[in-house]
Amino acid sequence: MKVVNGYIGVDGGYLVGFSYRSHEEFYPMYCGLDIDPNQYEGTTRQKFMKILSSVDAPTQAKILRGVLAYCPVDNEYHAERRLKHKPEIEEMIRRLEGESFPVVENPELTITSEFVERAIADAKALIENTGATSAVDRVHTLFHGYLKELCRKNNISFNDDANVTALFSLLRNNHPAFQNSGSNSPNVDRMIRSLGAIVDVFNPIRNRESMSHPNEVLLDEPEAILFINIARSVLQYINSKVR
Repeated sequence: MKVVNGYIGVDGGYLVGFSYRSHEEFYPMYCGLDIDPNQYEGTTRQKFMKILSSVDAPTQAKILRGVLAYCPVDNEYHAERRLKHKPEIEEMIRRLEGESFPVVENPELTITSEFVERAIADAKALIENTGATSAVDRVHTLFHGYLKELCRKNNISFNDDANVTALFSLLRNNHPAFQNSGSNSPNVDRMIRSLGAIVDVFNPIRNRESMSHPNEVLLDEPEAILFINIARSVLQYINSKVR
């Protein structure tokens, strides 16, 4: 909708500046793609949206680059609107081409469950398709689910409503792998204890600044990526300790 209604513009249900003929020529001439919009039903707007939503990420990036070339900002009737939305389109392109902020990969978990694997798949899809902000809730869910499963497998009792802070504390205090940091370094011990304070903010972020609830304020993309990277790094550390 940002691309179509925000940047390109719509007039009477049709894309501004696109006839059926020019829409057909747009893909090979501006995107370098062999796409035939005549295979789709509807107006130019409907066809464009169907095509954009059905192709893979690299192809979407090519189409968006084509949009920026075909619909320049200096169009006198649409300059203000296009100037406003151009940075968003460029950020979409960077994300689709993998040039956005790097995201730490999920570790191969030694202990997992169907629930955790489903959350991992959901988070991956959200990050790739709609960005890190949309995935904060799912990453929190997989982190929470993993801690619960780890406690179960090691017979560490916990309340059904235990949050990530409580579970992380239980593991640190009761799992044998955490009784020794492995280096006998007070600085490492201090760093590990500090993880508890970091994990403690996961809950309010998830509840108040993610898509878990209809929150009015959401994390911006850089902060969402920071959240995901921290959560996955802590997850990777825990997984390597208990392996």
